[in-house]
Amino acid sequence: MENGTATGRQWTFLTNHARVLVQIARDPGIRVRDIADLCLLTERAVQRIISDLEQAGYLSHERRGRTNHYSVTASKQLRHPADAGPTVAELLATLLR
Repeated sequence: MENGTATGRQWTFLTNHARVLVQIARDPGIRVRDIADLCLLTERAVQRIISDLEQAGYLSHERRGRTNHYSVTASKQLRHPADAGPTVAELLATLLR
């Protein structure tokens, strides 16, 4: 370590789950392939994240022809105890500005 920073270690402020949720909030009809491209993830990773978000109640989808249309549960509170209070809608309002 030099000057108190870790070399070679990278991190970001947002999780991949947050990135995927933001893309879906922007375009509820977006394809998994397009989310993957925008978030720099694999399609399989995006599918797992969508599944996580659906199982936790943050997201749902319905089939419309050959595509999925997603709905974000905006009133749901953030999951981590340190983030208690704000809702998904409040987070997305900040991130979608």
